[in-house]
Amino acid sequence: MSDSMVYIVDDNATVCRALCRLMQASGLGAMSFSSAQAFLDHRRADEPGCLILDMRMPGLNGLDLQTRLGEVQETLPIVFITGHGNVPASVRAMKNGAVDFLQKPFGDDKLLAAVRGALALSRERRANWAIRVEIERRVGTLTPRERQVFETVVKGLLNKQIAGELGAAEKTIKIHRGRVMQKMQASSVADLVHMAERINLPTGSDPQR
Repeated sequence: MSDSMVYIVDDNATVCRALCRLMQASGLGAMSFSSAQAFLDHRRADEPGCLILDMRMPGLNGLDLQTRLGEVQETLPIVFITGHGNVPASVRAMKNGAVDFLQKPFGDDKLLAAVRGALALSRERRANWAIRVEIERRVGTLTPRERQVFETVVKGLLNKQIAGELGAAEKTIKIHRGRVMQKMQASSVADLVHMAERINLPTGSDPQR
């Protein structure tokens, strides 16, 4: 049984059926929708997935749906398909993060390669998101002072510099720093820097180890 889902959005029912059969024959879960709105209304399972998306459809078109998903920070990788070559549209789709842009007719192998690449990207994004959530959970356990120490340590400041910046004794900073390392489950300052980068905190270029 597949641990992922390929969503197909195309107003052509024949195309939807054919693509569903292709995905299922390749061991992938598949589900089709006749419109972008139908896809948006569907409650998706919490699993890796990707979207095969037709560019031209009545109502919301493919680019509209891509924009909507971006607005809600949906990271589902998209493979666009179209029967109408349109360079500006393809450029816009790729700039907005589409994995591939295939013009009909395309070979099954080419589509499956794009889909497998998209599913691999989905798994990677989900893993990175899980790591980020865990780091934010650990940061949430820090006291306000420990958070300040954390943010200055990852900028490369030494205990003496942190003490001067925060108006505290160096000995006190050393204690806070030890607690930060423990709560963040870090074995080195380099570990702390990597964690800070994961959650987009400013860091120094040469962390003290």
